[in-house]
Amino acid sequence: MLGLLAHDLRWEIVGMLAAGDLRTGELVARTGQAPSLVSYHLGRLREAGLLYVRRSTADGRDSYYSLDLDTLAQALDGMAARVHARLLAPLPGREPAPDRPAPPVQVVFICSGNSARSPMAEGWLNHMGGGRVTARSAGITPGPLHPLAVAAMAEQGVDISGHQPANVTDLAGHVFTQVITLCDRARETCPDLPAASAAAHWSIPNPAHAHPADLDAFRATARELRARIRYLLPAANRAPATPRARA
Repeated sequence: MLGLLAHDLRWEIVGMLAAGDLRTGELVARTGQAPSLVSYHLGRLREAGLLYVRRSTADGRDSYYSLDLDTLAQALDGMAARVHARLLAPLPGREPAPDRPAPPVQVVFICSGNSARSPMAEGWLNHMGGGRVTARSAGITPGPLHPLAVAAMAEQGVDISGHQPANVTDLAGHVFTQVITLCDRARETCPDLPAASAAAHWSIPNPAHAHPADLDAFRATARELRARIRYLLPAANRAPATPRARA
């Protein structure tokens, strides 16, 4: 793992994907490296189990790369433990300082219909945010809340049954700390995302389009969203209290 991550370009790619999912062309543009070189190192990271790839639901000729944060965290913890177990604990006098009171960080999740993925993400973040981080969600073409999304989240102790689908246009004039698109079509075709200080994309398939579209598909989506939001929370808690409008 040390040898894999010690390569400058692979380290740069991992850092970029930690913020959100990206396509090969975007990684090429951001690194300034040749497409063949970027593809080679993406392959090395995939072989190690640190990345997975999904075909874009907006443009089937393209794909999104995602960083498996759980696998990376376990690998890094394993390396630290092999050197010295104390590396996994804060050093004396360096324990995290208590959180200071601050205005809630505002995150908005966007997908196509605001019927499954985005209300599930909103529910998780509001459930796990402890009042420091609050979430909203909206869709490009809102539809009714999917009952299987409600059922999958209820199994996790999160009630989203009261969610009312909203159109992304309803958020005009609001400024958020972060906007996160969960749908490839929303990211690639929506011209007017809400204003936010930061933007990220999570390429998550619509569980309603799974074959079969049963409760297990929605459970898988709930698990993936929970894992991603678990890693989002520390970064969101360090976000600026006053978001800036997008240029």
